[in-house]
This record gives sequence, C-alpha cells and structure tokens, in this order.
Amino acid sequence: MIELALLAGVAIVVFAVVMVLVSVLKMLLWLVLLPLRLLLHVILWPLMLLKALIGGLLLVLSPVLIVALVVAAIAAVVALAVPLLPLLFVVFVIWLLFGRPTSSTTAIAR
Repeated sequence: MIELALLAGVAIVVFAVVMVLVSVLKMLLWLVLLPLRLLLHVILWPLMLLKALIGGLLLVLSPVLIVALVVAAIAAVVALAVPLLPLLFVVFVIWLLFGRPTSSTTAIAR
C-alpha cells in the first residue's frame, strides 16, 4: 500500500515538473515572439480597420444595392427584349394566320 502511495506521489511530482517546464517554455516563446506579434499588429491594424469600415458600409448600403441590382436586371431584360419586338410581332401575326387548326373535330378518349 505504501508503494502505491509512493507511486502516486511520484506521478504528482512528475506532473508538476512537466507543468512547470511547459509554463517556462510558454513564457519563453511568448517573450521571443512578442516583437513579431507587435509588428504584425501594427501592420495588420489598418487592414482590420479597413475591413470593419467596408463591412459596416456594406451592411448599411445592402438594401440600396439590392434594389439597384433588381432595377439593373429589369433594365437589362428590357434592353434585350425591345429590339426583338418587331420579330415577335411578325411571329405572332403568322401564328394568328396559320396556327389555328382547320378541323373542328375533337378526339374522343376511349
């Protein structure tokens, strides 16, 4: 029983030593990489500010942009359909003249 308690005590000591070493390593990495982190923050801060500004503008202007896109789509459809109106009129007249069936008999389903 004493051996089991001694083994548990050794495990706790090993775990504590590993945690201290990990903490020291973390602190050393944090100190070594601090200048790099500061440099990246200084470089990327204007880009993040620009991203936030554009995102806010898009959030505010999105209803206006949606309406503008719908109006532009309608204008594009009209601009493509207007030159075809004479051709559509000729096709409609031909359909009126020749498109009707001549016999008035109807098929009876059996």
